[in-house]
Amino acid sequence: MFLEILKFIFFSLLIVLISKYMLVTVLRKLAENLNLKPNVIGNIAGYATSVPELLTVSISSFTGLTGASVYNILSSNIINLVQYICAIIMNNNLKKLKNEAIIIDIILVLFTIFIPIFILITDMEINVIVVLIFFVLAFVFWKIDNLFHKKFLNDIENKIIQIENEKEKEETKNNKSTFLYIFLLVLAGVLLFFIGNMLGDTLEVLAEKFNISQMIIGILLGFITSIPELITFIESQRYYKEEEVDDILGVVEATNNLFTSNVLNLFIIQSIGVCIFLIWT
Repeated sequence: MFLEILKFIFFSLLIVLISKYMLVTVLRKLAENLNLKPNVIGNIAGYATSVPELLTVSISSFTGLTGASVYNILSSNIINLVQYICAIIMNNNLKKLKNEAIIIDIILVLFTIFIPIFILITDMEINVIVVLIFFVLAFVFWKIDNLFHKKFLNDIENKIIQIENEKEKEETKNNKSTFLYIFLLVLAGVLLFFIGNMLGDTLEVLAEKFNISQMIIGILLGFITSIPELITFIESQRYYKEEEVDDILGVVEATNNLFTSNVLNLFIIQSIGVCIFLIWT
């Protein structure tokens, strides 16, 4: 049992380290090279930081641990929100939360927490119909997010242009490094895939042979897979402080990171896990 616990900790740390030092960092640099707006960069960071959840939920579904995947998603989304709030407080940006676009995103994030709680309380079965509803809700949530952020970003376009003009000076360097970033992203994805498979094998042993409940496994995975989000929440706000641009751009990026990560976790990744389980069984 001790060996399996060590393997669980080791593989989990590898996922976190690769997510932090390869996947998240490289994705952010790639987004900056392409001169993307803060909300788009936040969305990309959200995709990156949801990779651990995608791996663990998919692997849990292959091994039949669908209950663990629900708890994993719920705990990840709650932890994401708590970490987001902590990062906002650490950067003294609480006043920035009064922005309409940010408020809408936070409300939608709360729904990504209430929905899995409702599923667990009512013991609802997540079937094909629920999966279809999840995909529709994901589309609606992203449309609402785009609508409010488009209006907001139009008002601060000059500040974004200021950052883009400064980056144009390094255009040649950035163009060359873009290919390196793409290669590192592919490498990170391959590493996460194989490590995720090994973590899944360890989870199966812990669950079946040592009688560890799916709830405990799901909560542990939630803590582990949410660490990359905390890193990006903090770094996104620090970045704009260092650039001496309006701090609200960093809050927008962090908020979109939170929003995209939670929406992906619940509506897309959870649905993928259900589909894998239904097909596999």
